[in-house]
Amino acid sequence: QVQLVESGGGSVQPGGSLRLSCAASGFTSDRFAIGWFRQVPGKKREGVAFISSTGETYYADSVKGRFTISGDNAKKTVSLQMNSLKAEDRAVYYCATDEAAWRFGGTWHYSRLYDYWGQGTQVTVSV
Repeated sequence: QVQLVESGGGSVQPGGSLRLSCAASGFTSDRFAIGWFRQVPGKKREGVAFISSTGETYYADSVKGRFTISGDNAKKTVSLQMNSLKAEDRAVYYCATDEAAWRFGGTWHYSRLYDYWGQGTQVTVSV
């Protein structure tokens, strides 16, 4: 059973930075990938960034140049460094994965493809 445990998050002022981490366990293969999503009440869950164990990365246009995703294959952890945070980045952030996620490629942002989700962590950006 794959499990994901998130940490990080919190409250910052606009322009500030936060770092989220996601620790994964239970993969049956050394090939894996993890995506970060976010959701605000009343809106669909939105793909933020994605990284595979081969180093393939994708970003939503809204976070390119501000967020950086990185991973440690040995520890199976993924981090999301969020800089220059804006009010519109406020959301609950989730990491997600699937046994087949390493094959998602350009479809990484479809949340329905993922079977396993973390518990979510709140990110608040306000003055």
